[in-house]
Amino acid sequence: MQRRFFDYIVISLKGIAMGAADAVPGVSGGTIAFISGIYEELITSISNVNPSLFKTLIKKGFVPFWKMLNGNFLVALLLGIVVSFVSFMRLAKYLLENHPILIWSFFFGLIVASIYFVGKQIQKWNFPILVALIIGIVIAFYVSQLSSLTTNEHSWFLFLAGAIAICAMILPGISGSFILIILGAYKTLSDALHDFDIKKILVFAAGAVIGLLSFSHVLKWLFKHYHNITLALLTGFIFGSLNKVWPWKETLTWYTNSKGIKTPLLQKSISPFFFNGDNQILFALLLMIIGFLTIFILERLGSKKV
Repeated sequence: MQRRFFDYIVISLKGIAMGAADAVPGVSGGTIAFISGIYEELITSISNVNPSLFKTLIKKGFVPFWKMLNGNFLVALLLGIVVSFVSFMRLAKYLLENHPILIWSFFFGLIVASIYFVGKQIQKWNFPILVALIIGIVIAFYVSQLSSLTTNEHSWFLFLAGAIAICAMILPGISGSFILIILGAYKTLSDALHDFDIKKILVFAAGAVIGLLSFSHVLKWLFKHYHNITLALLTGFIFGSLNKVWPWKETLTWYTNSKGIKTPLLQKSISPFFFNGDNQILFALLLMIIGFLTIFILERLGSKKV
């Protein structure tokens, strides 16, 4: 079906939602892609970047190459992701520092709804699928419990961090930004974006491109041969990530950087009624509901083929 200009605007809006989610440590842009109905097309389009694609460019010209690449789709989506990620990262940093309960409440509601919408796509339940679901839950929960490494600014490390984080960014339930925090690269990247440090940004981007092209082939193969099991594993990832985005936390250990600024290093989820301070429970519940309803809107958009 031929896409209209409006269809690409909708795809860019989905990219904006993905970029905003990826900017928040604990939330996955892959979840948004899944719910909005573009996940498998995204994985297939990325995995099409291979030697045969460039042979098509040399032998047949740009138009067949661009069509095989699904270029219009990728450009529209990536434009939304990049603009949103770069701009929202600053806002996310402010909200996490000043209104953590409220921003986590919104994303908690969003992820709860995501579990339902991703899980309902599993066509048939059996024992292997249940095992895949449990494995996904355990892996994501374990990742959410990991503490951060110290900041590292070496180029090779940024390249590796980019490759690993981009794999997480396209996995529903596994947050690319949270992986960057665990690796100790989140602050380095956010500072580079803030200061427009082109060298660090390009090194990170190069790692991300290599990681994305490699991992997309694995995901495409899994969807082709083990569709329901893959969906169950991804649903488990989303379910297990709820621990990370639970709004009420108790900080167990702190990290003090070279400037003497303290940031939480290891936290555990607690009841809002045992939270030390204003638990903001009414506003938190309201934002959970808004986050939950946001997924219904994205799912409605995703149900329309664009």
